[in-house]
Amino acid sequence: MAKKSCPGRVVAAMSGGVDSSVAAALLKERGYEVIGVTILMRHPCASEEAKRGVRGPTCPHPGQRDAKKVCDSLGIPHHYVDMRERFERSVVDYFLDEYSRGRTPNPCVICNRDIKFATLLDLAKSLEAEFVATGHYARVSYDDGRQRYVLKKGIDPLKDQSYALCGLDQRQLGSALFPLGTMTKEKTRSIARRLGLTVAEKPESQEICFIEGDYRDFLESAARAGRLKMRSGLSPGPIEDTGGRVLGTHRGFARYTVGQRRGLGISSPQPLYVLAIDPSRNAVIVGPERDLLSRGLIAAQVNMVSIEEFKDPTVVGVKIRYRSPEARAVVNPSDRQDVITVHFDTPQRAVTPGQIACLYSGDEVLAGGVIERAL
Repeated sequence: MAKKSCPGRVVAAMSGGVDSSVAAALLKERGYEVIGVTILMRHPCASEEAKRGVRGPTCPHPGQRDAKKVCDSLGIPHHYVDMRERFERSVVDYFLDEYSRGRTPNPCVICNRDIKFATLLDLAKSLEAEFVATGHYARVSYDDGRQRYVLKKGIDPLKDQSYALCGLDQRQLGSALFPLGTMTKEKTRSIARRLGLTVAEKPESQEICFIEGDYRDFLESAARAGRLKMRSGLSPGPIEDTGGRVLGTHRGFARYTVGQRRGLGISSPQPLYVLAIDPSRNAVIVGPERDLLSRGLIAAQVNMVSIEEFKDPTVVGVKIRYRSPEARAVVNPSDRQDVITVHFDTPQRAVTPGQIACLYSGDEVLAGGVIERAL
C-alpha cells in the first residue's frame, strides 16, 4: 500500500545536528505531528573509556542537549532512548570483528539498519506514529507496478547518502520520510538560519561517529580492553610480494587496508600497494598499482532494495565505497538471492572485502551487499 498523502504523526531522529533539526522543522511546517527522538549511541569520551575497558560511555551526551534545545524552539516534544549497549554489540563489535578478519567494514550501513531505523520503528509503534524521519539526503517513493518502495539518491550529488541506506528493508523504507532529499546542504543551513536554530552553523559530524582520529588507535585501545577476537590482527607478520617473497614486517594486518601505499615501511624501486590481507598466515600481500585492478566482485548478505530480484543480466552502476564514483557493470542472476557476482565494464581499483557494494539504476538503489572478494 502506498503512503498516505495526508500528514500524520512522525518520530523524527534528532542527533543535535543541523540536518536532523531542519528535517524535523520541515515536517512540522508541512503539518505533521512531530515527536523528536535522540538515540544515544556514543559520546566523544568513549575512546578514553575504551582504554579502561568500559563498554558504554558514562558522561553526558552533547547531541541530546542540542536536540532538546531545537525541539523546545520548534515546540515539539523530545524523547531519548539509550541504545549504547546495543550499539556496542551490533556496530562496534562488528567493526572490530571485521578488522580482526583482515577486512575493512562500513559500520554506518549496519548502524542505519540495525540501530537507527530499528529503534525508530519500535518507538513509532509504541507512540502510535505512522512514520519515522531522519536528516539523510535521500528520497523514497512507492512504485505501484513493482508494489515496492523505491530508494533514490538525494538530488545533491555532493551530499547523497543513499549508499549508507542500502541495507534498509521494505518495512523500514515504507515508514521512512527524508525531508532533505530534494535539497542541498546550503539550502538546509539557510532554513536553519531562517528559523533561528542554534545549530545552523554546527560543523559536519565525523564519518565514523565512535572514532576520534585514526582508526588504528581505536583498534589498539579495543585490544587493550580485550575486545579484539583475534589479537593476531595487531601482531607483527610478513609483508610479501605476490610470489611469496618476504619484503618486510608489518605491525599487525588490522592496521592495513587494500589500496594502502603509505606506512608500509619497505623500500622498493617502484611504489607498492596493499593488494590483499591473509589473516590465516598473518600476512600482508603487496604489489604494483596495476595489480590493484579487478574485473569484478562477489558480494554476499545482499539486500534487495528497489527490486525483488535480478531475473536477467542487468546493467547497473556500482559504488564499491561511499565516496567512490559509480562504475558501469553487469550483474548476472544466481541461484542464491543473497549472493551476487558483478562484472565491471572497466577494471576497478582496490575492491576491498568488507566494504559495501551498492548497485544503482539511474537514481534508484537496486541492492546492496558486503564485498566478499574481488575477481
